[in-house]
Amino acid sequence: MTVTTLALKEWAAVAAALLDGRQTVLLRKGGIHEKRFEVGSGPIVVFPTVAHSHAERVRPEHRDVLAAGAADVEEGRFTVRAGLTLADAVAVARPERLDEIADLHIWTADSVREDRLEFRPRHALHALVVRAVELQEPVTLDRVEAYGGCRSWLDLPVDWDGRSGRQVHDEDRLRADAARVRAALA
Repeated sequence: MTVTTLALKEWAAVAAALLDGRQTVLLRKGGIHEKRFEVGSGPIVVFPTVAHSHAERVRPEHRDVLAAGAADVEEGRFTVRAGLTLADAVAVARPERLDEIADLHIWTADSVREDRLEFRPRHALHALVVRAVELQEPVTLDRVEAYGGCRSWLDLPVDWDGRSGRQVHDEDRLRADAARVRAALA
């Protein structure tokens, strides 16, 4: 039996930003084929994705993570380096205050508005404060048809316990970020 871990599809640049400490917040609604975004509580790995449009959706001071992320996404293969566990999840009740947490992610204001707020407007936006962990050993996998489609979650044949590896930020930093996100958006 193959051991799997739940994986979240996310921009490869975001995975790189999570691992180098630039980002602790993900803003999510779910994929086109999902009725709603379900927030789990167990360990998650990041399935890195790349699109040409990501460059203009990342603030200029963070564009160097584009190359780092793209290196993990090759033709027919991808490399999983990042694990996540949830420090906090906040349903965004005050979207007009999202700019107050802009330093906790790499996206432009336009990307936050267009890709997160205006995308599927009837669906709730969630701000996830995540504990990023660099896996002890990166895992390179072949891209298969089962991983396709516009959905947030899938199971990957990666064995990660949610603890092993280098945690990027300490718990004090994550609690402070979670408190900021909650104060601004809840």
